[in-house]
Amino acid sequence: MQDEAWGELEPKELAKQILRRYRKIAVVGISADPLRASNGVSRYMLRNGYEIVPVNPNLDAFEGIPTYADLDAVPDDVEVLNIFRRPEFVPELVDAAIRKGVKAIWMQQGIIHEEAAAKARAANIAVVMDRCIMQDHLANRWDAD
Repeated sequence: MQDEAWGELEPKELAKQILRRYRKIAVVGISADPLRASNGVSRYMLRNGYEIVPVNPNLDAFEGIPTYADLDAVPDDVEVLNIFRRPEFVPELVDAAIRKGVKAIWMQQGIIHEEAAAKARAANIAVVMDRCIMQDHLANRWDAD
């Protein structure tokens, strides 16, 4: 469960706390194309000590890591759901995150869905919207555990 005070944190501080506390990130919409943001961001997070769980029904593996068709197919716990999908897909991903028991949902830069975010927060899931997880990590890496 998220800390009660997380709802009071500014987005930048919330992002910092999520990056400090959680290490296992499911990336929905991950791509094998090195020109796609999901690819570069995920490779960066791997190089910086985070565990990536790739989620894309069209891939077999990412960087040698088995890929899952959807979040429900991931057999293990996931701490953060990192979304690289268009906003219209966010509500179903939030529902899956609630079922999975994730601790935080991170909607990448350009992705905003207020209604889905409110539903996630009501389920005690921390929510970051319209921010790049890699940029936030770069800004705070001196302070990451």
